[in-house]
Amino acid sequence: MLSLETGLEIEAIKTLRADCLKNPSSGYVEIEYCKRRARHAEWKRLRVRDGGSGTPGGLLRLAIQWTATARGHLKSEQLFTFYCRGRLTDVVLPMQSARKVWVKHHGLQDDYGKPLKLCLSRLRKTHKAAWYRKTGGQLRRFAVGHTVEVAANHYGDIPALRPIHEATIAEALMDAVEDALQPTVLTPEAEVEVLAAPSSAQPGFPEGLATDVPALLAGEQDVWLASCSGFYSSPFATSGEACPVPFWGCLECRNGVITTRKLPALMAFLDFVVDQRKVLSEADWQAKFGRVHHRISAQILPQFSEPDLAAARALTASQSAQIYLPPEAGLA
Repeated sequence: MLSLETGLEIEAIKTLRADCLKNPSSGYVEIEYCKRRARHAEWKRLRVRDGGSGTPGGLLRLAIQWTATARGHLKSEQLFTFYCRGRLTDVVLPMQSARKVWVKHHGLQDDYGKPLKLCLSRLRKTHKAAWYRKTGGQLRRFAVGHTVEVAANHYGDIPALRPIHEATIAEALMDAVEDALQPTVLTPEAEVEVLAAPSSAQPGFPEGLATDVPALLAGEQDVWLASCSGFYSSPFATSGEACPVPFWGCLECRNGVITTRKLPALMAFLDFVVDQRKVLSEADWQAKFGRVHHRISAQILPQFSEPDLAAARALTASQSAQIYLPPEAGLA
């Protein structure tokens, strides 16, 4: 328990002295211990919680109290002084047989249903893995009692933490994709700035975007969920060809431009997406609509003011279902 709570090595715990608790203050205390592998800096201190028997400090106080009589008879300064095999000793012997009895008594099994092979030296890694999760992988907070390099290589790079690392990489890649593919959102104030700016300077638009801004904002380049600044220069098709993606692909496209005029369509589509959750399994719904739902509800709508959203909701409620038609349908 002490190793799991503090991360102290088993060998360091075995050699604790009876006066190992130092500087108690405000519910905390320092444990002084010897780390023999740290040449020229063997004696170290670790600050831990101090209170009842469920805290490291409280547990050590109980051990000091329980071993006081044996320590007095043996004239020893070691904390763990006890009676074993007919004599008093302050040397903690190997505990393989005791561990097996304890594992059997508690019915502990491994992943294959066999009795768990309890390795006390791995308790430290269990503690370190829990501390890694708690610190969010911030190595300078995680590296307690180690250099950053040792903490990362010996305790951060372990199988138990691999899912966290893989999820972090996947999240970072998704963030990069989100930034690269998100549409341009123009509030009414931003539209005024765009129209007032010279044609060579288009605030709010991606750098290098060439489009007829007045026509775009007037609705002449509208698709259903957005205005399109380049329907025939889609990142999803060869230049000159019509954009091939579904209409909600505009929300994942750098050519997409969202203005207040598109809010009713976005809200109508969002209602449809929410309704689909009632008829699809959660996995199917997430695969089909999870990203677009997050894009609309968490990234686009919050950028508009509440009056703009309220007006769009009222307009959506008063209109019949909207039908999607691509721009080329109006060219005939």
